[in-house]
Amino acid sequence: MSNNSDNLKNQSKSRTQFKGIFILLLTAFIWGTSFVSQSLGMESVDAFTFMAIRTLLGATFLLPFILIRDKISAKNMTSSELLQRKQSNKKIIKNGMILGIVLCAATNIQQFAFYYSTAGKIAFITAMYMFFVPIVGLFLRRKIPLVTWICIFLGFIGLYFLSFKTGSGFGALNKGDILAFICSLFFCIQILLIDKFVVECDGIKLSCVQFYTSGIISLILMLIFEKPEWTSIKAAALPILYSGILSCGVAYTLQILGQKYCEPTIASLLMCMESVFAVLSAAIVIHEVLTGREIFGCVIMFFAIVLSQIADIMRAKKLL
Repeated sequence: MSNNSDNLKNQSKSRTQFKGIFILLLTAFIWGTSFVSQSLGMESVDAFTFMAIRTLLGATFLLPFILIRDKISAKNMTSSELLQRKQSNKKIIKNGMILGIVLCAATNIQQFAFYYSTAGKIAFITAMYMFFVPIVGLFLRRKIPLVTWICIFLGFIGLYFLSFKTGSGFGALNKGDILAFICSLFFCIQILLIDKFVVECDGIKLSCVQFYTSGIISLILMLIFEKPEWTSIKAAALPILYSGILSCGVAYTLQILGQKYCEPTIASLLMCMESVFAVLSAAIVIHEVLTGREIFGCVIMFFAIVLSQIADIMRAKKLL
């Protein structure tokens, strides 16, 4: 009888794990294809305009979900629990604003990279945050395993093949590559801050506040440095809607749901597919073709990303 019970539990766990894998792959697909929408959007509107509308759309998409969820849960909460939630919301606003400032820097720098580089290259260079996180961890007195250092080294080798032509020096590194590299540093800071804040904050509320903060800052920068025209915004409507509602709003919510059914280490491994989806969708939709050397760089970087995540899984299971 107990064997039957164990089998049922294992089957149930396997089904929920599969559900998590499917949801997270869909999340990676949306984020990856969003690089194409960002590239297409830049053909009609400037960077601050695109990011302001996109991020505010994402925040506004999440807001009704949060309000409805809070209203339903409030019916079963005591007055002390409601007071506790109110205090928690204040902390969420404070932490979300900090995240929003960092996110604003990361996403706008990334968006400016599209003036000079391709969607596929930007996606892979942005993925370098996977390696910057452990490097920054050194300053936080965190031990860095040897495998991680190997992955970092491989990542930079891949970046070299992706960004430099044969026999060329640093002069071959275009502005877009440099901006994507800087952008990955800001995403690294954001990831470390989220790791700190999400322990005591509601993840979806935190995301909504950071989106609104980033969007409002981008809106101010848009009004100062750009001259947005309604006809241009209408021309970029589909890329903005896709990137805003699906990439910011839907994908983030899917990530939260997916991680309920998947181990964090496996989840992060699945997220590595984002850069692959970006290159494939760029080739299919906007006919953006990488050279053999650039593809080789992508393969090395992707291998390094996957290796780093497999090493994390093995460490978590005490196999490494």
